[in-house]
Amino acid sequence: MAMLAQPAGPFALGTFSAQDGEPFPGLLVKDQVLDLRSTLDWAPSGLRAVVERWEETLPVLRALADDDALDRRPLEGLRVHAPIEPRQIFQSGANYRQHVIDLEVAHRSPDDPRTVEEAREEIAAVMDRRAAEDLPYVFIGLPSAITGPYDDVTLPAWAEKPDWELELAAVIARPAYRVTVEEALEYVAGYTIANDLTDRATVFRRDMKAIGTDWLRSKNAPGFTPLGPWLVPAESIADTGDLRVTLTLNGETMQDESTKDMLFGVARLVSYASQTAQLLPGDLVLTGSPAGNGIHWGRLLRDGDVMEGSITGLGVQRTRCVAEGTA
Repeated sequence: MAMLAQPAGPFALGTFSAQDGEPFPGLLVKDQVLDLRSTLDWAPSGLRAVVERWEETLPVLRALADDDALDRRPLEGLRVHAPIEPRQIFQSGANYRQHVIDLEVAHRSPDDPRTVEEAREEIAAVMDRRAAEDLPYVFIGLPSAITGPYDDVTLPAWAEKPDWELELAAVIARPAYRVTVEEALEYVAGYTIANDLTDRATVFRRDMKAIGTDWLRSKNAPGFTPLGPWLVPAESIADTGDLRVTLTLNGETMQDESTKDMLFGVARLVSYASQTAQLLPGDLVLTGSPAGNGIHWGRLLRDGDVMEGSITGLGVQRTRCVAEGTA
């Protein structure tokens, strides 16, 4: 199972099950899993319950990871589910400089008088201004779109241009409301991988252009957010501003970019979202996707495609696309 790459740090967390068994929160150490229901005194029902008591539980998890006498089971043979069930998903759009430039060029009107070079220069200037004015773009996703890191992804019949968007996702540890940028990372338990699939054909409303984007329709079909495989504690990731985000499609590299290209880092995004909404334990803050999406390559998702996504220190997810009605 080469896809199950080792995460950074001494341990990671996940949600597992034996075949057809009940999912349970587990502690992953190398290729062994410890069932946290039978190990922690308060028997957490799921990983979100662990995160809700993150500050008091983290030292216990460190000790459990170091205890070789505990009864662990091999990862091989266990099903790996999405690591956590969030109540809210905060998604960041237009957060990678090169990605936004590529998208804007791809979406240019046929009668746009600018050359490609002129368009890229103008859009780059807009990106620089956004960063200087400190205005992230954050919207809301649905937990019902989440699926596991190795599950098949159903492409709905209505989705004309389904696309991939691999992203770093922060997992919130405790309620965060109006937190500063300086303190924002104190509210982050750890990180995982999200592939925020998007139907490019339904991103923009055609009937009423003044409304703008339609994220409900374009991003929230069941299974459109493969998540995981692991929740890696924040203490094991040295610098979220220097991670490699890589996605391959049928073995061919499509996205391969550093998080250095983000306009707004994790702390900025968490703080910004918290100025309006209260972030809750287990919630996800997605940080946007880098350049290299299908709309850029002129190659969108279709039946049978296999996506493999990795981020430095967070493992690898692998999902197969299945056209609706063919599974």
